[in-house]
Amino acid sequence: MKIQFYLRFYTSYGQTLWISDNGILPGTDLENEAIPMTYLNDEFWTATININEQATDKFNYKYILQNKDGEIVPEWGNDRIIDLAAQNASVIHLVDTWNHTGEFENSFYTAPFTEVLLKRSGKKSGVKQDKDYTHIFRIKAPLIRKDETVCLVGSGGKLNDWSTSSPIRCEKEGNWFVARVNLAAEEFPIAYKYGVYHQKNQEFIQFESGNNRILYDDAAPGKLTYIHDGFIQLPNTTWKGAGIAVPVFSLRSKKSFGVGEFTDIKLLVDWARKIGMKLVQILPVNDTTAKHTWEDSYPYAAISAFALHPLYINLEEVAGKKQEDKIKLLRKKQKQLNEIETVDYETVMKFKLSVLKELYTDSGKEILKSEDFKEFFQKNDHWLVPYAAFCYLRDKYGTAHYDEWTSYAVYRKEEIDKLNTPGSVAADAIRFQYFIQYHLHVQVKEATTYAHKNGIILKGDIPIGIYRYGCDAWVAPDLYEMDKQAGAPPDDFAIKGQNWGFPTYNWPKMQEDQFDWWRRRFEQMSNYFDAFRIDHILGFFRIWAIPDHAVQGIMGHFVPAIPVSIHEFGERGIWFDHDRYCKPYITDTVLDAYFGSLAERVKTDYLVPNTHGGYDLLPELDTQKKIEKFFRKLEETDENNKLKYGLLDLVSNVILFKENNTETDQFHFRIAMDRTISFRHLEWNTQQKLKELYINYFFERQDEFWKKEAMHKLPYLKRATNMLICGEDLGMVPGCVPEVMKQLGILSLEIQRMPKDSKKEFFNPAEAPYLSVVTPSTHDMSTIRGWWEEDKIKIQKFFNQELSQWGDAPYYCEAWINRAIVLQHLYSPAMWSIFQLQDILGMSETIRRENPHEERINIPADPKHYWRYRMHLTLEELIKEDTFNDELADYIYHSGRNR
Repeated sequence: MKIQFYLRFYTSYGQTLWISDNGILPGTDLENEAIPMTYLNDEFWTATININEQATDKFNYKYILQNKDGEIVPEWGNDRIIDLAAQNASVIHLVDTWNHTGEFENSFYTAPFTEVLLKRSGKKSGVKQDKDYTHIFRIKAPLIRKDETVCLVGSGGKLNDWSTSSPIRCEKEGNWFVARVNLAAEEFPIAYKYGVYHQKNQEFIQFESGNNRILYDDAAPGKLTYIHDGFIQLPNTTWKGAGIAVPVFSLRSKKSFGVGEFTDIKLLVDWARKIGMKLVQILPVNDTTAKHTWEDSYPYAAISAFALHPLYINLEEVAGKKQEDKIKLLRKKQKQLNEIETVDYETVMKFKLSVLKELYTDSGKEILKSEDFKEFFQKNDHWLVPYAAFCYLRDKYGTAHYDEWTSYAVYRKEEIDKLNTPGSVAADAIRFQYFIQYHLHVQVKEATTYAHKNGIILKGDIPIGIYRYGCDAWVAPDLYEMDKQAGAPPDDFAIKGQNWGFPTYNWPKMQEDQFDWWRRRFEQMSNYFDAFRIDHILGFFRIWAIPDHAVQGIMGHFVPAIPVSIHEFGERGIWFDHDRYCKPYITDTVLDAYFGSLAERVKTDYLVPNTHGGYDLLPELDTQKKIEKFFRKLEETDENNKLKYGLLDLVSNVILFKENNTETDQFHFRIAMDRTISFRHLEWNTQQKLKELYINYFFERQDEFWKKEAMHKLPYLKRATNMLICGEDLGMVPGCVPEVMKQLGILSLEIQRMPKDSKKEFFNPAEAPYLSVVTPSTHDMSTIRGWWEEDKIKIQKFFNQELSQWGDAPYYCEAWINRAIVLQHLYSPAMWSIFQLQDILGMSETIRRENPHEERINIPADPKHYWRYRMHLTLEELIKEDTFNDELADYIYHSGRNR
């Protein structure tokens, strides 16, 4: 069989097009693994192949663009499938339209829409089509309503000479609306258009917009033509949804044990459905048990990117009917824990683990013999076995720091298999972890299924990093840069920057196996979630990397980044003084500014004079880590704290960081260089020239480089899953980020109080792009009510400018103000408006919590923050608040987000 391809695509000089019948991965050799296409004219590229239709029933293909620089850009989707066995033709022509990844409509073919939100019946409509056909028309129309279908009208008798009284109706097949038509008697070219037809009323509704489509490919004996026309030209931004965001640990129900549990998601779904919301968003739910203390409450420091957290398990579900008597004995403890306003992390974890051990002793072996468990184990053993062994060894040695273990400090699979020999003490402890993970899997899977049955999707959260002393780093340390710490540069929320402590990723190593770790991670998430938020998506462009000897985020720089060569200083007329720029600048004036009356003590105890008329830190205190370790031994007093933080500031009082592991002199600017005393003590001319080079370094030279870095990763990771992807693109955002996210169809995050336009003080939700999520606040900031009390000058501007109100802003955020802000977001053109639960409850004077400052989930500037917020009323009580719920449902409906 001969197949002739015709692809509509306008190329630029140096671009080429290819055809592939398999997945495209990083490093694909197109010349050996794909079919080259030939330029035909400004409208089409073409190619011809011969295929043995008896050797394969179906032919699956996609197009690939190769740019002049070698970058490979496959089109989106995997639904170009030709059924060769069903065709009675010797020649097939394929007239195709390129499917650009960033097309809005592609979002509607992700799992949340095809499986839940826009799911259509699989039943055939019974539309009569020609049995002997010469042409197959295929079009995508994701927003066609339930009782509607796509129809075909055009020139010529077969297409009814543009009459809409009896158009050719299409049948839904997979992602396509399909019409099979015999055009053997027609004259070509044929002009045609698609339209919308109401099946139940048997009524033509409307034509698509745009110019007529033209078909040149005529009919001939033994020839069959497929026309893939892309998307129907109808409004593609009409679907909008609303969602609720709340950590699982923050949920409160009558049946939970002092913390929100996976089973509580069902109650949250009941409430969300009642008010017309379509999405439930939660924070990461992976196991973070490293220290068995409240510090493990930080949900972004998972010891496994795959394992779920035992914190969220429901003991009653684990016990089942056979052991329900044991659960009844726990009612007093349950009541005690549920009466606490916040999460008592340590008590809850200790209690749950002790009960789980009892339940495992009684029924664990029976569960592990079940067919359901065996199926779970078979699909998850690649992470479950090392994770369970890690947990056993962590508890045996009393630390997750595997480099401190006296044995098994280096992961070797054969040693772990031996450790896990049936019948041993270790094997039983390892199987206890299997038991827990299996029940967690069952419970969250049930919650997901329940949500889907109620027309609601679940959105998860993928942290940008992994815990430094977790299972992932233990098993495959070469996938991470263990000598670096990920974080974020300084901002209004954390003036010293953020140091998350995670190792950064070794991207070249990860690319060697086509990002297998990431693809497995996405596959695991897709078991439970329909969409996910990529925490700090900027890390795929570049990550803020802090050397392992530093403590504060301000000591980092972006990696990768094009450094400044020593020659550039001379070219700009800057005399390069290595010690002056790269070492802490310490003088008497600096010491007086940092330490005041303690300056003399600092000179005596912590410094030595240098040959430049200033001072150097003692060798035992010349890094931030050394300083922190030194003061950890001392009593915590106001004076000692002033000394410690002053010395930390001295270390960061530099202008340049030297590039590591380079023989040549290359440097990175310290962020906010111009705010350092070191910079202010330079003469004016040098300051201006350094500023120019600083601006070039941060805002000019990197953008294209960072774009290429992202395009080496994100397209392949996006193709590894059919979940809807949302990016958290906040902070110091490179200019290339919006373009890349738009190209890839990744939803952006838009926050009213964090405008991405530096010229604006606030972001207006009415200006949000369609492919975005708008929200008034996130877990990393105060709620609407909390924010209202933070900066009265800014709030006054917001009150007058954004809310268009006269006079003075109320001191407290009254319910009508909170409501007005929520409504601004509901009426935004963004695809999704998602709200923290606290912000929704803030709309009611009677339901909301009295003190808004008790509702904050996280403070990014505090690396030791205790994540323990719980809603102040139960979900059962919230569901019964009929007046509030009806009012809220009315707001959501009239905003067009529940239709």
